[in-house]
Amino acid sequence: MSPLLRRTHTKRKPGERMVTLLGKPGCHLCDDARAVVGEVCGELGVPWEEKDITRDEELNRAYWEQIPVVLVDGEQHTFWRVDPGRLRKALGG
Repeated sequence: MSPLLRRTHTKRKPGERMVTLLGKPGCHLCDDARAVVGEVCGELGVPWEEKDITRDEELNRAYWEQIPVVLVDGEQHTFWRVDPGRLRKALGG
């Protein structure tokens, strides 16, 4: 395979990863996403955080139509529904 086509980023250890769940209070999809993120991250030892878009104008503007949104290492991984297998794979599990 050509070196130009190979992925160059190094594999990170679970403790070096960060998952962020963007949501808001009263959102049933956010509740479902929280359960999946908590389970997968707990299983793999990956830290995660939750941010309320109603408390951050920039996040609200950027994501209000997509919540819940899951970011992995600051990059959007998914929105609306979180697939545990896909999240696990993205985290190297």
